[in-house]
Amino acid sequence: MSLPVPDVEMPDLDDIDTGRVTTLPRRRMTKPAWLALAAAVTFAAVIGFNRLAVTPNYPSLAEEIIAHLEHEPAALRVTDKAVSDKRLARVVPATIAATDRIDGLITYAQSCVVNGSKVPHLVIQGERGPVTILLMPDQPVDGAQSISGESIDGVIIPLGDGSIAIVGPKGEDLRRIENNLVDSVSWSA
Repeated sequence: MSLPVPDVEMPDLDDIDTGRVTTLPRRRMTKPAWLALAAAVTFAAVIGFNRLAVTPNYPSLAEEIIAHLEHEPAALRVTDKAVSDKRLARVVPATIAATDRIDGLITYAQSCVVNGSKVPHLVIQGERGPVTILLMPDQPVDGAQSISGESIDGVIIPLGDGSIAIVGPKGEDLRRIENNLVDSVSWSA
């Protein structure tokens, strides 16, 4: 198919008086203006970094874990879709821990910061709902510590030089999960 294309006609601009056209002056920023801009950017960067660096100081590891869970409600959804083996290996690399076999459907795997350390945050589906597992190889505890919230119960258990937090909905049998984790997890470093 062929379409006729008209010839391009350029308008004749000879009758425009270019003597009355002026160029706009380009203003360059003065040194004080550059310094003010640099100071404003530096001030904004310092404020931004300070906001990122400020971490709340919790009275106990248990309270920090509860606060952490409150800030990640999406992790506690009921689902039957497991995370991929690749994702699980990225979150729990062999340099942190060896997990022989964690019993239960792992539906969430994310690296999170708890008490200043980056830790694997896993969620398995329990009998009454999602159960959070925090593997904390650098967080030793003297003995088992309870975690209790409005609708959750949990425990922080010592494991070697670190600890594991297990938190689930009230009424969840955490002992079964605890026994499985103690048998399944060993710290690599």
